[in-house]
Amino acid sequence: MTRQLYKASKLFDGYDFKENVVFAVEQGKISFEIDNANEPVEPLNGLVVPGFIDVQVNGGGGAFFNAEQTTDCLGKILSAHGQFGSTAIMPTLITDKVEVMSAAADAVAQAVANNQAGIVGIHFEGPHLSHPKKGTHSEQYIRAISDEEFAIYERRDLGIKMVTLAPETVPLSDIERLIKLGVKVSIGHSNADFDTAMKALRVGADGFTHLFNAMSAFTSREPGVVGAALWDDNSWCGLIVDGHHVHSTSAKLAIRTKQRGKVMLVTDAMPPVGTDDMEFDFFDGRKVIRTGNRLNSTTGELAGSVLDMASAVRNTVNDLDIALSESLRMASLYPAQYLNLPTKGHLTQGADADFVLLDDSLFANATYIAGQKI
Repeated sequence: MTRQLYKASKLFDGYDFKENVVFAVEQGKISFEIDNANEPVEPLNGLVVPGFIDVQVNGGGGAFFNAEQTTDCLGKILSAHGQFGSTAIMPTLITDKVEVMSAAADAVAQAVANNQAGIVGIHFEGPHLSHPKKGTHSEQYIRAISDEEFAIYERRDLGIKMVTLAPETVPLSDIERLIKLGVKVSIGHSNADFDTAMKALRVGADGFTHLFNAMSAFTSREPGVVGAALWDDNSWCGLIVDGHHVHSTSAKLAIRTKQRGKVMLVTDAMPPVGTDDMEFDFFDGRKVIRTGNRLNSTTGELAGSVLDMASAVRNTVNDLDIALSESLRMASLYPAQYLNLPTKGHLTQGADADFVLLDDSLFANATYIAGQKI
């Protein structure tokens, strides 16, 4: 494979901004060791940044992972989000039957085996959740972990495995077992008290799913799951910055309070992302209705989002007053560190050539995965 040279008028490598940078892409990797100035150089006019990494993606492009567990569905979802700068995603299956979980695992395993661009693993958001904090999840499928689920979680062909659970409904021994199976355990849809959440962290849980949403609140006498999320220095928090899920002051307070590098942007995106669709079929005969950039189930609850990662970055800069460099890290470097993807989330020598060309308003003009424009 021949290498391609690029010249970025401005580049953010995950750490610093640089100007008029020439770099090479060869075999899907970034190199700054340019030894032949006679090769053609493609200009990239705008800001080149590391590709965005989204750990919570339910759908996009009209496709919904719970409705269709195929590599074609995964391709549609990645394609929809790729146009907004996402270069790696964790397809997310919300609470459902074990047969659907198994089919989703098979689809991701096939995608991983085929090196399907941008698919790095699978996120099971549920079904081991709290009934009081179920949100829009279907109550009929919420359940304890059985041998059938463990048979899925112990698979070694799924890439990165992530499970969102409520620790008050799952024994610590089961959380420890998940950790030993290589599963990343994230606390979410939980009504646990502070001590229960902290015990789960001590045995290996290391994430919190959509901070503030569907979790016990911080109060003066009981810090709750929110308090545990903000107090613990070793865990990561996903944050949905869409103007609906979290008040801007709450989001700013979390970023100020939490250990730096431990808040990452997520979308919790649903099928309408990248489309003009105004509704889609959901569980239990319900529909999800789009009003502007807000999604609600016909039973009233927020039901994911129509957020994309480029919009999340813009919102973090414009609405939360967070520096562009930090906002970009929240969309790339920090989720890469959470998922233990050391060659992603930055654009330094030898890194994966996953990058996005942004315009002056931080809209994505082009997205590249392993050096290939998508």
